[in-house]
Amino acid sequence: MMFMHKSVLLYETVDMLSVKKDGIYVDCTLGGGGHAYEVCMRLDKGRLIGIDQDRDAIEAASRKLSTFASKVDIVHDNYSNIKAVLDMLNINMVDGIYLDLGVSSHQLDSIQRGFSYMHDAPLDMRMDMRFKKTAADIVNKYDEARLYSIIKNYGEDIFAKNIAKHIVLNRAKKRIETTGELVEIIKAAIPMRMQVKGGHPAKRTFQAIRIELNAELEVLENSLDRMIELLKPGGRLVVITFHSLEDRIVKQIFRKNENPCICPRDFPICVCKKKSMGRVLTKKAIIPSEAELKENPRAKSAKLRAFEKVI
Repeated sequence: MMFMHKSVLLYETVDMLSVKKDGIYVDCTLGGGGHAYEVCMRLDKGRLIGIDQDRDAIEAASRKLSTFASKVDIVHDNYSNIKAVLDMLNINMVDGIYLDLGVSSHQLDSIQRGFSYMHDAPLDMRMDMRFKKTAADIVNKYDEARLYSIIKNYGEDIFAKNIAKHIVLNRAKKRIETTGELVEIIKAAIPMRMQVKGGHPAKRTFQAIRIELNAELEVLENSLDRMIELLKPGGRLVVITFHSLEDRIVKQIFRKNENPCICPRDFPICVCKKKSMGRVLTKKAIIPSEAELKENPRAKSAKLRAFEKVI
């Protein structure tokens, strides 16, 4: 199956990076290589490092970027290991780093990957197929309290308690193996009137399980400070998020790096000596245009934020 994925906020992302012809840039979520291709178009003697944990993405991006093979290094890894990846390539600092945190169209449309609630398939949802743990392990092994917690916190579903209860009751009779089985259980836990007006009833629970399985928020939260440290002065970090939890993390970490002072507000001078790492370039998140949304409805919830390192 071809790796199909429309790059969200493509030109907004690459323009925000302010690509230098001889610069070094890191695409932390390479995907199909759409953003990377546009960056490479603007490089001369520069270099692009592409990182992705999905083998399908690595293969697709390698094909798409073959024209630029001499200036591209592609690494099969999680972006949480960005420092180790750069060390391996003998790179100390870079001019720009960017992330597109959305699930790719390829992953959603590859039925066997189990990301979609629209098709019946094995409960998988692994971004990195090298990992053994799957969504089925979460659904069948987490206790009710833990299921409730992830559906409430990561899915922000007001029916989290009832969904968790129904999952536990049903798996006591039979192990839940497929996305279709899970969808039916979720539907039974949500009042019909809410299903009619609230979008697909399984959307939030599937999001929550995927986030938990792939440790998406944990990886993001633990990586952004390190990425800013790896930037050269004037270097930029650009992040595209797709739900409020991700966006909140990015916004808070960018704000903290811009103004890290922890002194009480009534202190006349700063005594904590924490120095600002730079400035937030997007006081308000950049969102897709109406034209982009017409072409790619999956971009609807995308938000772009950018940070420029100063010191």
